[in-house]
Amino acid sequence: MSGSERKEAEVRRMMETPHPVVPGGLGAQAAARGERLLRRHRALRRTLWLVLSAALLALAVWALATEPWLLPPSDTVPPVEGV
Repeated sequence: MSGSERKEAEVRRMMETPHPVVPGGLGAQAAARGERLLRRHRALRRTLWLVLSAALLALAVWALATEPWLLPPSDTVPPVEGV
């Protein structure tokens, strides 16, 4: 008997045995847990978007205030000639 035939025979044996009894409220518990998980994921996603938006706004305000794209003023003055 090869490995795949042995696995297939084992699965068939498992399928022929009686199935265990499922608790009555299992479906409702699973649905409630799923709803909680979805709410938690939505709240986390909204929080992350809010933090990202706040960071982008802070970056825009900083860039407008400091204007980092402009060259800083020169500290040295070239010598004056011909005066």
